[in-house]
Amino acid sequence: MPNPFPHGTVHEAREDLQSALRSDPEVFKLWEGLTPLGRNEFICWVDDAKQPKTRQRRIQRTCDELLEGKRRPCCWAGCIHRTDKAPSPWQQAVLIDQKVEKTGRKGA
Repeated sequence: MPNPFPHGTVHEAREDLQSALRSDPEVFKLWEGLTPLGRNEFICWVDDAKQPKTRQRRIQRTCDELLEGKRRPCCWAGCIHRTDKAPSPWQQAVLIDQKVEKTGRKGA
């Protein structure tokens, strides 16, 4: 029986991400060595992809970045779903920009 999969603090990895990480023992060992917050950032980044093709690209990049020694996704503002801390100013700007795109007006 395989070891239970280590998830993030807020997010749980879906089957496709779990499968990719488990497919390479070195990658999986690096994944296990991440903090729960580090794993959470990668999971949130992968889950944030809007298209399946982008999701697959991010899953592959997660594996590659782990092998490169990265402990967080490159160029990611961070998980906005955490409730244990307020969003950073950069995350707040991203959230405001998303609201403007959806509604056409700032602060909506």
